[in-house]
Amino acid sequence: MVQSWTPTSWRGKPIQQVPVYPDAKALESAEGTLRQYPPLVFAGEARSLKASLGRVAKGEAFLLQGGDCAEAFGEFHANTIRDTFKVLLQMAVVLTFGAACPVVKVGRMAGQFAKPRSAPTEVIGGKELPSYRGDIINAIEFEDGARAPDPQRMVRAYNQSAATLNLLRAFAQGGFADLHKVHQWNLQFVAGSPQGARYEQLSTRIDETLAFMAACGLTSETVAQLRETDFYTSHEALLLPYEEALTRVDSLTGQWYDCSAHMLWIGDRTRQPDGAHVEFLRGVKNPIGMKVGPSLKPDELIRLIDALNPENEPGRLTLISRMGAEKVESGLPPLLRAVKREGRAVVWSCDPMHGNTVKSSSGYKTRPFERILSEVRGFFAAHAAEGTYAGGVHVEMTGKDVTECTGGAQAISDATLADRYHTYCDPRLNGAQALELAFLVAEQLKAEREARGVPQKVAAVAGE
Repeated sequence: MVQSWTPTSWRGKPIQQVPVYPDAKALESAEGTLRQYPPLVFAGEARSLKASLGRVAKGEAFLLQGGDCAEAFGEFHANTIRDTFKVLLQMAVVLTFGAACPVVKVGRMAGQFAKPRSAPTEVIGGKELPSYRGDIINAIEFEDGARAPDPQRMVRAYNQSAATLNLLRAFAQGGFADLHKVHQWNLQFVAGSPQGARYEQLSTRIDETLAFMAACGLTSETVAQLRETDFYTSHEALLLPYEEALTRVDSLTGQWYDCSAHMLWIGDRTRQPDGAHVEFLRGVKNPIGMKVGPSLKPDELIRLIDALNPENEPGRLTLISRMGAEKVESGLPPLLRAVKREGRAVVWSCDPMHGNTVKSSSGYKTRPFERILSEVRGFFAAHAAEGTYAGGVHVEMTGKDVTECTGGAQAISDATLADRYHTYCDPRLNGAQALELAFLVAEQLKAEREARGVPQKVAAVAGE
């Protein structure tokens, strides 16, 4: 018998990766403020995303999920949002046109503030302080006051998320995503790279296609899909007081939705079947994700799937594999077989970032680009061997010209990591590396679709 659920039922469960706020009354006050604020997203939008992910689960579309490792208050700027959105559009165009496959675009944006940590404290110069857990919880400066959890940061995170969403909606629906402007999407540093040249060739082919369509009377003025796109937001639902405060009853269905984002996911460190994070997300009706690491056993995975998607609804649950390049081809197949054998409807997506983090000789945390590409190849190979669908990719990336992941066509080395190493937590792909990854994924996806006999007709690039 399924236990009853309320937005507060998680509070009676064991919980991982949450801060201890020193002032309980201040926490209660911040939660009360958020409960009075409008929702950031709407239930109908979340249902639309779930329907699109349902098509991914059936092998009819592909999920592109990407954005910042951790959003930061100090990095908040319209240009930062614009440039990341641009790169995601570039990646989507490469995937859609290269593989003739609709792409569902979901950003790690407008709420990705909290980060799990491997230890509750860190020591620098003999001094021990609480670990930095993201700007929604504490500050990155290694100072006593800065590292104390402050609940008012949740209110600031809400306000920044609202502003980010406002701009993203304007970009997606206001003409910025018009395919006729495809040449304008090249950032200057991408245009000068080998990926920029490949993208320019692709965009020229798209221009030729659009010219033919215009001759047939199909233009941005007559076809909305050519001038706008659907774009959704997501983040890890780590800080449950924030998530609970933004959970609302949908007036149309009477069901609960977490209105902080269209999609929420559970991390590899917080997916305990009897834990608070699973308890909270099993009750909201958003599409949800769950990170799947090498320590997860097949029987536990099925138990988690049944808890999070008891009705076996396509599009409800996305499993985000993060095995590491060396483990993906051995660790992923047993999970694929178990899910296939049990007939569970899920989206399988690849996170090639988190399992490939290393410490460079220069002391920086980095991710070798070749290992990222290797895990993607292994992910597709495992699905091909098991007869299952490799349905998505989940990456930490930015529109900035950072030097945080080594390798790629730009040949970023250990010695050049320090040039533009700006991340608050984990290393991110820059625009050129993200585009290079998109070309690889497009090739893998095209081969997979051809193997399944999927007709190679060009899908609507912008509309989905």
